[in-house]
Amino acid sequence: MKTGSVQTSVPVYISVILPVYNGSSYLREAIDSTLGQSYPHFELIIINDGSTDDSASIISSYSDPRLRFYQQENQGLATTLNRGISLAAGAYIARQDQDDVSLPQRIEKQIAFLEANPDYGMVGTWAAIWEGTMPTERSHKHSPENFKLKFDLLFNNPFVHSSMMIRKSVLEVVGGYSTDRNRQPPEDYELWSRVARQFKVANIPEVLHIYREMPQSMSRTGDNPFIRHVLNINTENLTWATGASYPTQSFQDLAALIHGQYQHFSHKTTLNEMFSIIQKAAKKLSDDAGVDCNNIRDDVQSRLKNLRYRYYQAKHFGLLGDVGRSILNRILHKCRKLVCRI
Repeated sequence: MKTGSVQTSVPVYISVILPVYNGSSYLREAIDSTLGQSYPHFELIIINDGSTDDSASIISSYSDPRLRFYQQENQGLATTLNRGISLAAGAYIARQDQDDVSLPQRIEKQIAFLEANPDYGMVGTWAAIWEGTMPTERSHKHSPENFKLKFDLLFNNPFVHSSMMIRKSVLEVVGGYSTDRNRQPPEDYELWSRVARQFKVANIPEVLHIYREMPQSMSRTGDNPFIRHVLNINTENLTWATGASYPTQSFQDLAALIHGQYQHFSHKTTLNEMFSIIQKAAKKLSDDAGVDCNNIRDDVQSRLKNLRYRYYQAKHFGLLGDVGRSILNRILHKCRKLVCRI
């Protein structure tokens, strides 16, 4: 379908929200990939969040009647996304990032899934990973299954943010993106965690999106609150999943070890205590979902094995002192980056 071929009389059903902040490098590719979707019944809401580059002129060059363009002073990602949701006329909210690409059938397959599965609150897709303009052999291929995704969400984010489609009614129930600076970034992981506590979630097991890794990504820089917030969300998720009244040191220690943040490990929690938390969370999730816990036996065993390794690493890591930990952290960070590029 060519850009501009859809008439204004076509009813809006889906609202695609694309926030922009100094995104001129790949913005046209992101917009074209959205307007070129095989499913035509959508509006594309683009909000320019105080860009100082030529993003505004790129957006203004489009005449497609499905595109709605708004400009504002810089407010940040979470606030901008919430504004987009408030402006949305569609029953479904789809995300698109300024530097990512949606493949032609992405929206068509997501709307088909959600229409056929009314008990699901949101659905993502698999995504190919590019480094700038270069494709890689890597991809995000997380589980498509609700139960496994809910277990994974206790520890990490198994969804590609810019590939997501979510019911607007779900956002009205759980609330939108948190604008609390103590809870974001990561805006997406914080929101998905709340959604999954009340609704089923899924990924379509097809590569329908291209996720572009950018060197300035906030989650990839060391001097930011990202990891601290992730640990807090992990702690909350584990507390909720086990039915505990409040988070204890054992939950915080488990979250710290999961992410290799040895400096945040208190050394007061035993390995068996943390094993028990993971096993209890898996059992409670399976009971709530009415499925056999054996469905994620391999996932649980993998978590336990990884935790055991991190626990004994932390025992040795704690002997290094602050300076030694800082040096080792930098070495490990560089090693992880090197491994990711192989």
